[in-house]
Amino acid sequence: MSYSNSSMGSGSRTARRTIEFGRTYVVRPKGKHQATIVWLHGLGDNGSSSSQLLESLPLPNIKWICPTAPTRPVAILGGFPCTAWFDAGDLTEDGPDDVEGLDASAAHIANLLSTEPADIKLGIGGFSMGAATALYSATCFSQGKYGNGYPYQINLKAIIGLSGWLPCSRSLRSKIEGSNEAARRAASLPILLCHGKCDDVVPYKHGERSTNALTSAGFRYVGFKIYDGIGHYTVPKEMDDVCNWLNSRLVLEGSRF
Repeated sequence: MSYSNSSMGSGSRTARRTIEFGRTYVVRPKGKHQATIVWLHGLGDNGSSSSQLLESLPLPNIKWICPTAPTRPVAILGGFPCTAWFDAGDLTEDGPDDVEGLDASAAHIANLLSTEPADIKLGIGGFSMGAATALYSATCFSQGKYGNGYPYQINLKAIIGLSGWLPCSRSLRSKIEGSNEAARRAASLPILLCHGKCDDVVPYKHGERSTNALTSAGFRYVGFKIYDGIGHYTVPKEMDDVCNWLNSRLVLEGSRF
């Protein structure tokens, strides 16, 4: 059996179970198309709500692709099924990582980006569990392969994680330090992490630890923005910071920032 809709152009091949992803929503650029970013929703959400938020941003040269995660039982919810990019039992550093689920979602995202024109800059962003999946994709890019060993073939230029965490952080440093090419790719990839200081769903400490883990593994361009008094949600100031960061990192024309 294979991952549904996740193998073409992504470097992923067959795997153990079929995973059905939901509907994908696309926000077309209002100006000259210069970048494409896949944006990943949080646990229990869908691509439609992401597209509505992103459509209002003053970034006319970005195409946003907003997929919907598969519906699956989630351990942290007592096995209740909902849309989730991977299974999560707890968010502690010692908790198990669903590498199979992470690989399936990372391959699906890579597949969505694989048909973009060669001159378009590619990125991944997300909120909460979507942010965790974006950061996992960043580690796949740096290592040049998924957790299952199959090649990762997308050239990423930007990663954004809002109110999220870094899966598989324990072994990241040793894996990247063991390869000069992985270290080079990690050092080249800009990452922006944002987190509310009062987040009671994904506590702020996870954003802080993720930042430290990425930096110690060799990711040189990791920005970490903190928002006092903010919980597990986005606010206009945060989205302004995202727009500013994307404009500076991707050098977009026609942006109001």
